[in-house]
Amino acid sequence: MAEARARGRPRGFDEGRALDAAVRLFRAEGYDGAPVDRLCREMRVPRATLYDLFGGKEGLFLAAVARYADTRIAPVLAALGPSGTLRDDLAAFYDAVLALATADREAPGCLVSCALADAAGSNTGFRAELAARYAAMERRIAARLMAAGWDVQAATQPKAAAALAASIARGLMLAARSGTEAAQLRPTAEAAVGALLALHPEGSPGHG
Repeated sequence: MAEARARGRPRGFDEGRALDAAVRLFRAEGYDGAPVDRLCREMRVPRATLYDLFGGKEGLFLAAVARYADTRIAPVLAALGPSGTLRDDLAAFYDAVLALATADREAPGCLVSCALADAAGSNTGFRAELAARYAAMERRIAARLMAAGWDVQAATQPKAAAALAASIARGLMLAARSGTEAAQLRPTAEAAVGALLALHPEGSPGHG
């Protein structure tokens, strides 16, 4: 029977939809606040299937983080282009950050910057995952800065400027988690764009 219906998967099981349900619950409640029984209900899978597919709650959480990165964070990073000037693309990036952080009133913030960061404290696997996700975002931002002619030998190197840009994005996510609305966060995002451009070694506000 199709290898026991793919090792015990329920008929009609859609792993992407199931992971999306897990993402939303983890994002809303955090890792510790999402019990396995409730995850099973939201995902519409038996407990045995959850353990068979993901090895347990930790494996499911890491799979949910990967799903979130592919479906939610990837479009945020894609906003960096390059498709316009550096100012345009940084503004688009922060617009996408705010949209992601505030679109779901029941689960504001970010699965990585909020739930994964909170769970990482005593879990070495989660800490490694968090470091990898942070590094991936910073590399993508640094690549956009260098595409705009940001010299790697500048006083503020692109790697450092990218870390600053990503840290501001994470701060906006955390503020959204507390219930702060996008309209209240937007001035901070706009100030971030100006501050980053001021660090550009060319000193050109809209440098390509």
